[in-house]
Amino acid sequence: MTSVLILVDLQRDYLSADDLQPPADTLIAATQLLLHACRARRLPILHVWTTIDPANDRRLHHWRREDRWSCVAGTPGHEPPAPLRPRDGEPTIHKTGYNAFEDPVLAATLSALGCDHIILAGVHLHACVRTTAGECLARNLRVTVAADAVASHDPIHAAATRRWLAERGVRFASTDAILLALDGREPDHLVLRSPRDLTQTLFEVTDADDAQIARAVDTAAHFQLAWQCTPHAERAVALTRLAAQLESGTDAWARQMALEIGKPIRHAREEVRRAAANVRDILRCAAPHDAPIPPGPAAVRHRPLGVVAVITPWNNPLAIPLGKIAAALAYGNTVVCKPSPAGTRLAQRLLDELTSAGLPSGAVEMLTGDHLTAQRLAMHPRVDAVTFTGSNLAGCAMQEICARRIIPLQAELGGNNAAIVCPDADLDHAAAQIAHGAFDFAGQRCTANRRAIVSGDIYETFLPKLEAATARLAWGDPLDDATDIGPLITAAHRDRLLAALDRARDRAAASRTLVPHDQTPADRPWRQLGAYMPPHIVSCDDPADVLVQQEMMGPVLVLQRARDFDHALDLCNGVRHGLAAAIFTRRHDLQDRFRDQARAGILKINASTAGVDVALPFGGWKASGIGPPEHGPGDKLFYTRMQALYTHDAP
Repeated sequence: MTSVLILVDLQRDYLSADDLQPPADTLIAATQLLLHACRARRLPILHVWTTIDPANDRRLHHWRREDRWSCVAGTPGHEPPAPLRPRDGEPTIHKTGYNAFEDPVLAATLSALGCDHIILAGVHLHACVRTTAGECLARNLRVTVAADAVASHDPIHAAATRRWLAERGVRFASTDAILLALDGREPDHLVLRSPRDLTQTLFEVTDADDAQIARAVDTAAHFQLAWQCTPHAERAVALTRLAAQLESGTDAWARQMALEIGKPIRHAREEVRRAAANVRDILRCAAPHDAPIPPGPAAVRHRPLGVVAVITPWNNPLAIPLGKIAAALAYGNTVVCKPSPAGTRLAQRLLDELTSAGLPSGAVEMLTGDHLTAQRLAMHPRVDAVTFTGSNLAGCAMQEICARRIIPLQAELGGNNAAIVCPDADLDHAAAQIAHGAFDFAGQRCTANRRAIVSGDIYETFLPKLEAATARLAWGDPLDDATDIGPLITAAHRDRLLAALDRARDRAAASRTLVPHDQTPADRPWRQLGAYMPPHIVSCDDPADVLVQQEMMGPVLVLQRARDFDHALDLCNGVRHGLAAAIFTRRHDLQDRFRDQARAGILKINASTAGVDVALPFGGWKASGIGPPEHGPGDKLFYTRMQALYTHDAP
């Protein structure tokens, strides 16, 4: 096999787009890693650039219509950033449209190299990368797209492109997997290791094949009508028994979470209690749903959706799956669940608990695997709805699948949550709340405080209080009852976060970075063995910087300085996400303005963004959510659909 790396349109004008996903900073870092590794392996490397010559205007029609001049030869925007510039001996191919093969030099170069395999990276996946991949397929070349080194400003179109290309034989793989394949090795991405001891292999997850997916869905579909016709009181018996079983087994559940996902055992116990409480609240809300249809010529009733695909993350491996499964069951649906690989054994334990609680066989089926398994499950024609919790990009893939199939989607897509600290606030209370909200469980919660927006009048006063509150948090072994901050889920995730902070410092985005003193010797065994990262407090004055705009999902808190309250609200709302927001103030007028103007699905007054009541709706606005929220009245909105019923006497 002769492989060639082709980098498409990694030019400053394209990379400067505000809505690029993933953002330019992340894309450049991933592509730099791929480029460096391919150079080390002496792979041929070709650079494809859009090149516009004003003297010979061959711009695309929509560029002419918009009077757009990008990637003009000789301008800074025409060049890639320094880490991605060609070296001597790496040809640059020029084009004016989508197709890299517009210049016959590309085909001639590949032929001269004897190439039979193309590795693609660059922008935009839905346009130029797609066209180049298609042209390669037409020339009988095998194509691998570096999944973590491509980006698009149209994520739904990009998701459709991934599916379309994959169906035609294009492989999407991470840079790590590509490099392993080049070296003749297989990736072990579904081998799960303990976050608290990376030398310990916990288990291996296999990807469900198409036959297994079909069996699981068909079983759930076959059982659904019988379950729908089961009275609510009978459904409630098994779920009530399940809640009691969870509570009696709290310690065992918590210990398994601490070992397998690194959740501090104290927080894990709270998750078990919250999950049991959620089940009981779901049953309370669902009880009236089963009431008889009132007499009369017309009525409205709510009917179950059918088979619901439940796709869940690892960070709340009991509360999130159970909240979805119990709600689906309570309203008469059956379920096929696909947990995150790291949560696989905990999900299997939950299914065992459901069975022992008396849930009939066939009501809940389970599949294992990665995100591709989840997508294949969602695409199955007998799946009637999807409820999903995960990242924005994964959510776009689900949105594209469900839109194409015209089925309901409920998606919780994370948060970049801000807490506003006003001059009149109790600063000690605010510091303690924000520190816990940002750093408990190493910040691996969708409701974690990602940002603190602090009035300039109190900024320098508040900062040492926040640092002191953070230093009081205990981080260490998640099996220790005193621990607040455990390890990150993987060493790779930790390394990505640290690299992002390094890049922020390099571009001077992080004006101050504080790592509070943890008073824990670096030679402690747990620090040597696990995926630990101390909490970081970072000041960033540029609201457009990736450090502010992206959800970090780790122990990183970004501080933003506000000129006044209007500016604070603008900063709070100035990100794509809108899951949770908080304010610390005693002033009722500011609280009222915050309630009226903060654009998030969950608002907190004088409390951290983290932590919610299971009886209230849980869902985000903007890029944080799709469809009805979870919990409380949101469950009925999603897990049932309204039906108008007309009854007339026979003549």
